[in-house]
Amino acid sequence: MILRALFIWLVLATAAFAVEPGERLDDPVLEERARELSKGLRCLVCRNESIDESNAELARDLRILLRERIADGDSDEEAVNYLVSRFGEYVLLNPRATGANLILWVAGPVLLLAALAIAFFYVRKRRPDGPVDGLSEGEKERLAQLLEK
Repeated sequence: MILRALFIWLVLATAAFAVEPGERLDDPVLEERARELSKGLRCLVCRNESIDESNAELARDLRILLRERIADGDSDEEAVNYLVSRFGEYVLLNPRATGANLILWVAGPVLLLAALAIAFFYVRKRRPDGPVDGLSEGEKERLAQLLEK
């Protein structure tokens, strides 16, 4: 019985209930726009959680600010740009691949390719090209025996 109640409580305590009723816009179309936009904005307290999912006080303030901008007639891009201008690009869950962020987007694949190239040339250089020289007569006989098997 207790486990069932705990399970129901956990299910009901999902992100859908992070937005409080007092925050919601009266117009369902505007509210839907606000919900979609807030899914792409980072909670600055929770770090890797959207403001739509977070129950933090700052996330609530950001949701309200976003809804005010939408209610005032801002387009989606204008509302998001307003928040980015106040809080920086860190507020975006998926930062734009422009400017200094482009370095971060490109650095991973470039470093991976460089590491693979270095490993390839290192292994290729270390591998002997022909028969191994410098073996003693006993080692050569043992090698011949092993190769015959």
